[in-house]
Amino acid sequence: MEILITILSGVLVTVATYLILSKDLLRVILGSAILSHAVHLLLMVMGGLKKGTVPLLGEKPNTYTDAIPQALILTAIVISFAVTAIFLVMAYRMYQETGVSRQALLRGTKNE
Repeated sequence: MEILITILSGVLVTVATYLILSKDLLRVILGSAILSHAVHLLLMVMGGLKKGTVPLLGEKPNTYTDAIPQALILTAIVISFAVTAIFLVMAYRMYQETGVSRQALLRGTKNE
């Protein structure tokens, strides 16, 4: 299962790189969102699948499960959604002002 998620993360990085290198601003924003989700998957796989119980003070089990990787990934997911939302709002506002969503036209050059 961990190998499958690692391969999926690699595919997501490939798709995100393709989208980030695009000329359209919306594709760049979606590429950065996909890249952040690929990193979240990779961090989850690196945390590993551990079997054990929750670390409670009253009990004495042999193995514990570490909840820190999942907590950090959950925090990163919330932050990446907020950053993506801000980027989308900024791109929409820029489109309203200029009527252009291509990066080359926003710079003022004629090349597409």
